[in-house]
Amino acid sequence: MQRAEPTDQANTPEQADRQERARSERELLRRIDPGSTAVVIAGVILVLVASSLLPWIGDATGLQILLGHADPALQVGLLPRLFSINATIVGVLIGSLALVTRRWAVAWVAGMAAIIVSFEGMIAIWSRQTTPAGGPSWGLVLAALCMVVLAVQWLRVVLTRP
Repeated sequence: MQRAEPTDQANTPEQADRQERARSERELLRRIDPGSTAVVIAGVILVLVASSLLPWIGDATGLQILLGHADPALQVGLLPRLFSINATIVGVLIGSLALVTRRWAVAWVAGMAAIIVSFEGMIAIWSRQTTPAGGPSWGLVLAALCMVVLAVQWLRVVLTRP
C-alpha cells in the first residue's frame, strides 16, 4: 500500500506573499489619514476644552455644569448637563482617541456621535431660552458650534476612505 505524500501548499512562497499582501491591505483599510484636517480637529478640541472655562448659564462655567457645582438658583436642568458630559466624552475623549489611533472605526464613531451631541447642544441652548433664571451664555454657544465643526470634520475624514 502506498502512502500519499502530504502536499503542503499553504507554505509556498507565492501563497505566503499573497497572505501578507491581503493582511497589509486589510490593515491599510482600517486606518485613516486626516492630513491637514487633523490640525483643524485638534484646534477645535482645544477650543472646546477652553469653552468649558467660559460661562455657559449665567455665571456658571461649563466645568461647573459638568461637575454639578453650578448655583442651584440657576436651575441648570438636565439638557445642559447632558450636553456638557457628552461633549466632553465625544468631543474631547473619543475625538482625541481617533486622532491618536488613526483608526477608521473610532473616527466613524467620533463623527456619528458628534452629530448627536451637536443636536443636544442646540436643544440645550433652546431649553435655556425659555427659563427666567438665566439664559444661555456664549460659552455654551461656542461649545455647541465646536461640536458642529467636529461633526463636519470627522465626516469629511470618514467619507474620504478609499
